Amino acid sequence: MSDVVAAQAGGFDLYDLRVEVIVPPGAKVYCGARPGDYFELHGEMLKLPPGQGFSIYSLAALLPLLPAKQRVTVPEDWMSTDAEVACPDPNCPTRLRITRTGLRHFRRVDVTAVQAAEPAGPGAAAGRGA
Repeated sequence: MSDVVAAQAGGFDLYDLRVEVIVPPGAKVYCGARPGDYFELHGEMLKLPPGQGFSIYSLAALLPLLPAKQRVTVPEDWMSTDAEVACPDPNCPTRLRITRTGLRHFRRVDVTAVQAAEPAGPGAAAGRGA
């Protein structure tokens, strides 16, 4: 769905994400992760498989990037292509791979009580002083 169509429908699109632990073969892991451990992000909901944990320190390194990675971007944006984040422990060789897994549509009225601002019409700023 294009940005224009989504906006007209009163909503927006976000990518679902999967974050997976990548461990080099034979490497010593210090963050408690196991190769293939993962979580998924659907909208604002973080989902872990039953019986699996995830380091809060690794999660803290990822959190600033996840909302940006969820947004639709142009192919030239580094957020569209760069997918791996280093473990925050400088002695741990693991990587955290962020993969976009699908696009999900959200209706504004379902995610906030705040009303959208009315778009400014032509000449809306004309009456303002400098």
